[in-house]
Amino acid sequence: MIAFISRLFTLFITFSITLFILLLLILGEPIEENWRFLWEDLVSPNQVPIIVIMLAIFLALSFIIASWMGISLKLKESITTRYVRKIAEPNFSQTIGKSNSSLNKAMRVANELIETQRASLQRLATEKVQTNDAIVQERLLAERQRLARELHDSVSQQLFAASMLLSALTEQEQDEKSQKQLGQVEKVVQQAQLEMRALLLHLRPVALHNKTLAEGLEDLILELQEKVYFNIDYQIEEISLSKTEEDHLFRIAQEALSNTLRHAKANEVELLFIARDQLAILRIQDNGLGFDIDGDGDKTSSYGLRNIAERAVEIGCTYKIVSVPNEGTIVEVKVPLKMEVSLQKEEQEND
Repeated sequence: MIAFISRLFTLFITFSITLFILLLLILGEPIEENWRFLWEDLVSPNQVPIIVIMLAIFLALSFIIASWMGISLKLKESITTRYVRKIAEPNFSQTIGKSNSSLNKAMRVANELIETQRASLQRLATEKVQTNDAIVQERLLAERQRLARELHDSVSQQLFAASMLLSALTEQEQDEKSQKQLGQVEKVVQQAQLEMRALLLHLRPVALHNKTLAEGLEDLILELQEKVYFNIDYQIEEISLSKTEEDHLFRIAQEALSNTLRHAKANEVELLFIARDQLAILRIQDNGLGFDIDGDGDKTSSYGLRNIAERAVEIGCTYKIVSVPNEGTIVEVKVPLKMEVSLQKEEQEND
């Protein structure tokens, strides 16, 4: 209201000064003889002096113009407020039109700045999450390796010592009952050792470390052969795969061998990694207890098989898990090879 009165008063004074200047130019020096008609001449029907009519007209014009200016400013303020409230919305620049007015230009600049800041914040947030995940994974790996070392240096060594003592006792002369009981205890300890080695394989998985998949699989098998009581046959070929495919296949082999150690009670395991018919085939087969795939089964085993399936799907492989109770289990993964890899394999076979 104060702004309206101020504009009204300013306009009225401006019109009055303008009229005075015009009369001064037209009538000359403001003396009574020249200016008398302004208040002596009356305008019908109300007999109002000319000067009063002029001032009334100026007041009315000032009121109209002041009102128009107020409405215009209110409208512009409303539009600006609406734009400011929406300026942070995505794609806001598409709604402000293509006008070259200073307001629209300022709005576009502000919107571009906000979009840039939004993208920067999103990138920083993503980087922060990735960094936090990397830190968590690094700490988790370090903790798992610490637990693996402690288990290896304490429980695993104690189990090994107990196994040696039991083996020595079973070789001594004992009555039939004691011999049978010692044999059962020895089997329990040996199974506990297998469980411990499988657990260590989970806690401290061997990485490829710049080796090919074939080299990594061979090292893994040679390491296991020194620690397990059953035979592991293998046939491994050098096959060119991507780093991601090699890593996932290596983890699948670790998971399958770990399941065999913990659950299968097998005495023979066969591992194949070969290229046939434009496919890289990884197959792990044992002659252990097997299980019913459609049944509930062991939760730990089911978790391991789910990991195998998820890793196979991630690299676009086909996988097959076949198990027959009391006959064994087969885990097979097939990776499509690139054409040049298949040609190289055929040339090597022809040579």
